[in-house]
Amino acid sequence: MPASWASTWLASDLLEGSVAPNGPTSLMTETLRRRRLLEISFQALTCSAAVWIAPLRASALGGTLPSLQEPAPGFRLDGVEPAPGGTAKPVTLGLDDCRGSWLVLYFYPRDFTSGCTLEARGFQRDLPRFEAAGTRVIGISADDPEQHAEFCGSEGLRYTLLSDPGGLVSQRYGSWIPPYSQRHTFLIDPQGLLRASWVAVRPAGHSQEVLAELQRLQASA
Repeated sequence: MPASWASTWLASDLLEGSVAPNGPTSLMTETLRRRRLLEISFQALTCSAAVWIAPLRASALGGTLPSLQEPAPGFRLDGVEPAPGGTAKPVTLGLDDCRGSWLVLYFYPRDFTSGCTLEARGFQRDLPRFEAAGTRVIGISADDPEQHAEFCGSEGLRYTLLSDPGGLVSQRYGSWIPPYSQRHTFLIDPQGLLRASWVAVRPAGHSQEVLAELQRLQASA
């Protein structure tokens, strides 16, 4: 039975047969019962709002966002990583493989699109500074590994790109609206805890704001 119906039924049950002989005591009792009815009705509205609004918020973000200061959702995906000669080679990589170092995990919609290219170039430009801070950069989208290899070659990317064609990992990070991953970024510490996140980011200058937060967190450790 829906919460609002149950509460209305309970309130009606409390009021049923409440009419008593006239007098100060019966009047007070009636007033208390009516006040109780208002309280129950308010609780029913609050419960209904929680039931209906929460899923809409999750859908708007592409899923349920993981909580900060909690273990980051696990993953293991195929993709490509840099190889000698400016090429890319196949790789299968998971979160456990990155333990012991900081990790920038950024989700993006599609290789070769203007915004995604701008964002990728930013992380490549700042890659030496991330590496100097003991931090790995990994990008994830629904593109297949072959497309990732072409994208890395075209843009000279020297960091790993992973493929999430069904969006399973993207969903765990609240970053999936079919058929694309959404532009969200997560910063994970060496113990695997999620320390910072950015939702629906603007590609221009994004790598620099991630780098600034990384430096702040490392300085406060």
